[in-house]
Amino acid sequence: MSETVSSADLTALAPANDPSFENVWDEIVWRGLVHVSTDEHSLRELLSGDPITYYCGFDPTAPSLHLGNLVQLLLLRRLQLAGHKPLGLVGGSTGLIGDPRPTAERTLNTRETVTDWVERLRGQVGRFLSFEGDNAARLVNNLDWTAPMSAIDFLREVGKHYRVGTMLKKDAVATRLNSDAGISYTEFSYQILQGMDYLELFRQYECVLQTGGSDQWGNLTSGTDLIHRVEGRSVHAIGTPLITNSDGTKFGKSEGNAVWLDAEMCSPYRMYQFWLNTDDADVISRLKIFTFLTRAEIEQYERLVETEPFRRAAQRRLAMEVTTTVHGLQAASAVVAASEALFGQGDLTALDAPTLRTALEELPNVTAVDQISVVQALIETGLVSSAGEARRAISQGGVSVDGVKVVDGEQLITGTLPGGVSVLRRGKKTLAGVFAS
Repeated sequence: MSETVSSADLTALAPANDPSFENVWDEIVWRGLVHVSTDEHSLRELLSGDPITYYCGFDPTAPSLHLGNLVQLLLLRRLQLAGHKPLGLVGGSTGLIGDPRPTAERTLNTRETVTDWVERLRGQVGRFLSFEGDNAARLVNNLDWTAPMSAIDFLREVGKHYRVGTMLKKDAVATRLNSDAGISYTEFSYQILQGMDYLELFRQYECVLQTGGSDQWGNLTSGTDLIHRVEGRSVHAIGTPLITNSDGTKFGKSEGNAVWLDAEMCSPYRMYQFWLNTDDADVISRLKIFTFLTRAEIEQYERLVETEPFRRAAQRRLAMEVTTTVHGLQAASAVVAASEALFGQGDLTALDAPTLRTALEELPNVTAVDQISVVQALIETGLVSSAGEARRAISQGGVSVDGVKVVDGEQLITGTLPGGVSVLRRGKKTLAGVFAS
């Protein structure tokens, strides 16, 4: 599991919201966090008044949250810093179903799997919130109020308030109805379950705001509509934008793999490198959404991107801030040291073994059953395509092992760095790892 980050750690990173904004609503709008919402004027007034209770839900459809969820976690935190009271909901019941995907039915996970993932996600959500003070956070599980309800009670007390025609118009449902896969009654009913969650939290905690991704807008308004019909009250919802890169590709995906918040599924080093590789066209919007830097600080980085893009100062700050938020300052500092050492700006021997090993796992690498020659390691890691190319690179002085230039291609790599590893380098920036078995 990911390294624990305490509420104190998070408070030290973000002791308050940006004081240059009169209202937290103005701040989240400036940061680009509002794609769609209920009445903007009412929301601005609501968020500038007395503390309100608000919530966001996270379904355990995987053993970890990912960068898309991080948008919601940080929004929860921003609103709490403004004095409001967060509810972090982990969907023990909705996770047994899963919200409709655009293309096909979800595979239903076992109850045991979902129960395990609920606990994992509760731990992750909890790291981003403070559980102290007048606006202490609460973690809730919708299985607590869904499990005791019979199917008859569900249909009589909740289902009667929904109109099928309205449900069919929801984007997620309409998309699936027009696909070859169609949609099952199970997933069709998901929006009712999420609406019931909002109603239950309204009744228990006077919760009057739900946040979520804009692709969930149909599910968000399911709750606002239900509360209006049943309780005669108007409540609110905010849909954050789906984050995409400037080229239109989906954010947080690399060759089909999500960037997870769990350190075992995505190492702090890989997390850091992901942000470090942010395109100039995207980095300022990322700083607004994923960090607690002030508007003045971000505007300064915006000027640096325009005048000195080669320094990549904004990317380095973004990578450090987000890795610290997700994994803690100690882990973030370790991966910065590893990154600098790997690329010739630090001492490889001074790195801690776990960080060095996880960093090398992100590079081309080979595990040597016995000691391996430099030539063979170059070939097996893909740094060269043949023994002849390897020997030419060595003769030209372009190959090193653990920072020491290689003169003999038959030299054996012994894994002398912490953890029994070695760093193989061709040229200035082409690296590979060699692991002793």
